[in-house]
Amino acid sequence: MCADRWAFVSAAVGLLALSGSGCGGGAPSPDWPVYGGSEDHTHYTTLSQISPANVKQLAVAWTYETRDEFDGSEMQANPVIVAGVLYATTPKLQVFALDAATGKELWRFDPNAGRPPTSRIRHRGVVVTGDRVIFNYRNRLYALDRASGVPIPTFGDSGWVDLRAGLGRPVEGLSVSASTPGVVFEDLFIIGSSVPEALPSAPGDIRAYDVRTGALRWSFHTIPHPGEFGYDTWPADAWQIAGGANAWSGVTVDTKRAMVFAATGSASYDFYGANRLGDNLFANTVLALDARTGARIWHFQGLHHDLWDRDFPAAPALVTVARDGKPVDAVAQITKTGHVYLFERTKGTPLFPIEDRATPGGGLDGEQPSTRQPFPVLPPPFARQQLTESGLTDRTPEAHAAALKTFREYETPDPFSPPNLKGTIIFPGVDGGGEWGGPAFDPKTGVLYVNSNEMAWLLKLVPRSDKSLYEATCASCHGARREGNALGPSLLGVAARRSRAEVVQVIREGTGRMPAFGGAMDGGAVNDLVNYLLTGRDSSVRAVGTSPYALPYRTAYFDIFLDHEGYPGIKPPWGTLNAIDLNAGTIRWSIPFGEYPKLAEQGITNTGTDNYGGAIVTENGLLIIAATTYDDKIRAFDKATGELLWEAKLPAAGNATPSTYMVGGVQYLVIACGGGKNGAKSGGTYVAFALPESARR
Repeated sequence: MCADRWAFVSAAVGLLALSGSGCGGGAPSPDWPVYGGSEDHTHYTTLSQISPANVKQLAVAWTYETRDEFDGSEMQANPVIVAGVLYATTPKLQVFALDAATGKELWRFDPNAGRPPTSRIRHRGVVVTGDRVIFNYRNRLYALDRASGVPIPTFGDSGWVDLRAGLGRPVEGLSVSASTPGVVFEDLFIIGSSVPEALPSAPGDIRAYDVRTGALRWSFHTIPHPGEFGYDTWPADAWQIAGGANAWSGVTVDTKRAMVFAATGSASYDFYGANRLGDNLFANTVLALDARTGARIWHFQGLHHDLWDRDFPAAPALVTVARDGKPVDAVAQITKTGHVYLFERTKGTPLFPIEDRATPGGGLDGEQPSTRQPFPVLPPPFARQQLTESGLTDRTPEAHAAALKTFREYETPDPFSPPNLKGTIIFPGVDGGGEWGGPAFDPKTGVLYVNSNEMAWLLKLVPRSDKSLYEATCASCHGARREGNALGPSLLGVAARRSRAEVVQVIREGTGRMPAFGGAMDGGAVNDLVNYLLTGRDSSVRAVGTSPYALPYRTAYFDIFLDHEGYPGIKPPWGTLNAIDLNAGTIRWSIPFGEYPKLAEQGITNTGTDNYGGAIVTENGLLIIAATTYDDKIRAFDKATGELLWEAKLPAAGNATPSTYMVGGVQYLVIACGGGKNGAKSGGTYVAFALPESARR
C-alpha cells in the first residue's frame, strides 16, 4: 500500500469508535462498513453514481484471485469496505485486506498456517471495528490488527477466543463455529453460532464478548437452564445434552434501543425428536434481547418442535413501515416456508394477523409432533405451499414419469406431515423459500425484496442399525456406501486425501456442521471407525450403545427432489425474485430468477434456479443481485417492476451478497464468486465493477 493510503487508513482508525465503522448523518456513506451494509441488515444504499440510466455500462474494474478454491469449496463472503480498504475471506477462510480501488492485496492472514482444510468451510465475512478485524475460523474467534492482519495478543488467548468454552459442557466434545459475522454494540461483540444438526451437538447460546479483551460478558441460553423461561418446553435434562437452537444466520442490533435481534434454527437432531419432547423454546424463534445484558425482552416461536429443518434462515431485518399514516419501527423475518413475519420492534406485537392452524400429529414411535403451528395471514407466501401431482415437472414425458414415481413413493398429504420410514417430501425445501442471504428493504417505499428457492426435498428415515459404527454415526450425512449426499461430502478415497491423524482429529473435534464425537466414543471405537473409513472394511466395530445421542432412527436419504436427468422434479419456477409491500401486505411483483444454461440452449428459459446470497436495493431505483447457482451471472433489475436492466457473466456463481462503495469519486460493485453449491463448480475470485469515466455523474 502506498504511504498516503496508509496514513489515510491510520487516521480513519483513530477516528472510528468501537461501536461501529460507519458514518453518521449528512452525505451518503462511501463505505459498506458491516455485513449486509448497515446495522439494520436491509442491504440498502443511497449511493447513486450507478443508476438505472447507466447500469448497462458497468464493466469489470478489477479482479482479485484468492488462489484458494478447492473442489466443493463455497466462498460466500459479503465484503466489508471501510476508508478505502476491502476486507473479506477466501474459500479456505484466510482473511485479507485489499486496496478497494485497485484490488491490490495489502495483507493476508492464514489461521490454518498453510495446512489444507479437513472439510468444506462456509463463511460470510468479517467485522471491522476500531483498530481490529474480528472473524472466526472454526472454533477460534480471532481479533486481527486492522493495519497488518496480525492477531492482537491481548484478545483472548494470544489473539483468539475458543467458542467451545463457556457452554457448560466439556470443550473437547463440542463442535462450534460461526458461519455469519457478529455485530458490535458499544464495547461488546455479539455473535450466534453454527453447531451440528446431528447429535451430539452443542447448544446454540447467543453470546457477547468484550471487544477489547475477548472476555465473555453475557450469554443467552437458547436451550433454557432450570429456572429460566422456557425450561418447561423441553425434557428436564435437555439443557445438559440437547443441541442446536442456534442463530447461525447472524444477529442484528438496534443501537438506539440497545436491543439485539436473533432468529434461531431447529434443535438437533433435525428429523426425530422423541428425546426433546415439547415445543423446544427457543428453537425456531425470533428473539429480542437487551444488548447490554442478554436478557429476553420478547420472543416469537414460528415453529413448535421442528421436525423438518425449517430454521429461520436469515437474521431479522429492522424496517420502518406505515400504519395508519404513521411510521412504525418493526422487525421483518423471512422463513424457509416462504412467509414474512412482521413485528413491532419494542414489544413484538404482530403487525399482520397470525393464525394458529391444525397440523398433523402421529409420527414414529416415541415422537409427539405439535398439532398446531402459527401462520402469518399477510403478506401472502412468496413460495408455493403444497406439492401435488399437478405440480410435477412436465419438461419431458420421461421427466414427468420419473418425478411421478418418486412422488408416489414419498407421498406426503400435508406439508407438515412428520418424517417416517416410507419417506416424506419437504416443500418448500430445507433450503427455502428464503435463505441466509436475507431480504433487502427500501425504506422509501416499504418494499421488501426476497429471492426464493422453489425446490422440494426428499427425506427418508430408517431404524438405526447397530452392525456398524459407521452406519450408526456417519451414514446419515455421508451415505450408506460413503458416497456422500446433500449433508456431507463423499468419503470414498479419503485415505488418499487425509492422513490417519487428520481423520481422527475431525472425528474427535468435529468440523462445520459435523458434530464432535470425542465425548461419545472411546479410543477403541474411534480406532474402529477410522479403520473402516480408510479401508472400507467393517471390522470389529462398536455401536454407541447407551449413549443419549444414539436415537433409534437415522436419516437414510436426504436430498433435492430431482428427475432422472438431474433437474428439479417439479414445475418451474425453481427460483424466484419477489417484491413485497410491507405497508399493504401484498406482493407487488414476482419473477423467475436464474436459468440452467443447458436448458436455455434448448429454448427452455426463465425456469429459475436455486439461489444463495442476497440483493442490494438502491435509493435511485436498482435491485442488484447475483446468487443464482448455475448460470454464473450478476444482474440489475428495475426495483419497481422487476425488469432486467443489466447482467454480466462471473467466473463462478456469486452465491453471496454484493457490496457497493465509493473510493476516489468512483462507485464500485463487488461480488464474491465462490460457487460450489449443489454440484456447481467452485471458484475463488472477487470481481469489482464500475462505470467508465464517461458515464459517471
